Amino acid sequence: MKKILIAAASLLLIVSCQTKETNFSLTGNIKGLKQGKLYLQKIEDTLVVNVDSVIIDGDANYSLEAFLKEPEIMFLYLDKSDGDRNDDIVDFFAEEGEMMINSSLDNFVSDAKISGSKNQVVLEEYEGIIKRFSEQNLDLIKASFDAEKAGDQEKMLTVNKSYESLLKRKYLYTVNYAITHKDKEASPYIIITEAFDANVKYLDTVYNSYDKEIRKSKYGKELKDLIKQHRKLIKLDKKVSKK
Repeated sequence: MKKILIAAASLLLIVSCQTKETNFSLTGNIKGLKQGKLYLQKIEDTLVVNVDSVIIDGDANYSLEAFLKEPEIMFLYLDKSDGDRNDDIVDFFAEEGEMMINSSLDNFVSDAKISGSKNQVVLEEYEGIIKRFSEQNLDLIKASFDAEKAGDQEKMLTVNKSYESLLKRKYLYTVNYAITHKDKEASPYIIITEAFDANVKYLDTVYNSYDKEIRKSKYGKELKDLIKQHRKLIKLDKKVSKK
């Protein structure tokens, strides 16, 4: 009887493994990687959770699977057992179907080449252009530091005005880009990560451009919540100013 139960349990385990529902696969090659472990991760209730994993032992090719309810940001984490987690995580916009990430052991993040996701294309295009704003921002930070060090108040005012102008241009570009790609889940994600503190009218403009599907998406809902928070703060500020 005991043998029958063991056999039945084993059969149940095999069947459950075979019927594991997946609609997303991630494959690729990590050049130079001989040993390590790759994790497919995502954020769930503000926590990073492991969705799938694979041990690399001699073969640098890998394959990971998951079930996606909708397109979302996921992470490919390489555990080299060196104690440094910060430089071994590639974030990407996953969506149903087959995706590929090829990279290298030496430059896991910077060498990562991601393909198979339309949302990822939208995200990478945005990041490529917004990088110019970041570079200009660094120049302004240096200019502000130099002006403060020299005690040049006039220069500091000029730098501050330039910073405000740069920030406004960044927000306007981000809003226009998000509206241009309003049919992609990457659109609200870009807004909540890059323009979360923009004027609420900008956020409203983007959100109102979405159709029902994007509004009900993970990041569409987060954008809606963000707008609600902004409105609450505006009401609170008005109450305080009246006192």
